[in-house]
Amino acid sequence: MGSPLMRWGRHAWHALGSDGRWLDRAARQRIAERIAASEAGHGGEIRVCIERALPAAALRQGVSARARAQACFGELGVWDTAERCGVLVYLLLAEQAIELVADRGITRRVPPAQWQALVDSLGSALREGRREAGLLAIIDALDALLREHFPLRAEQANPNELPDAPLLR
Repeated sequence: MGSPLMRWGRHAWHALGSDGRWLDRAARQRIAERIAASEAGHGGEIRVCIERALPAAALRQGVSARARAQACFGELGVWDTAERCGVLVYLLLAEQAIELVADRGITRRVPPAQWQALVDSLGSALREGRREAGLLAIIDALDALLREHFPLRAEQANPNELPDAPLLR
């Protein structure tokens, strides 16, 4: 990861960035629509959180991207879904980090290698500059997993417990 000074520099640089430069409003809307459509077909919840940089307090404490993703999982209420099958897609731009954090209901059913394959696929898309396409693809992959493990019955509806729009901060 480099020296602490370099890490601070990367985070300071990214903190100055604009949300719209990384993912424009129209792309964010299409992602929200894809999540909403996905959640209409299963009992899970998908949340996307994209952080330009860690908060200064987290940097001082040496918080890793994984630890920050887990904190966001709790902060955003992804852990508190009725079926215990919420999934957070977390990106930390300053460190080019991708983390998937899933609640225990879905974690028990999906092997770690499958989660890693999703991370790797999104990482490849992002390195190629295909931000929106990569995020849409991971949403589709999560949709397939959630439909397999948490299908809705014919008369059942998903109450949409979390916002669908990606959170950029």
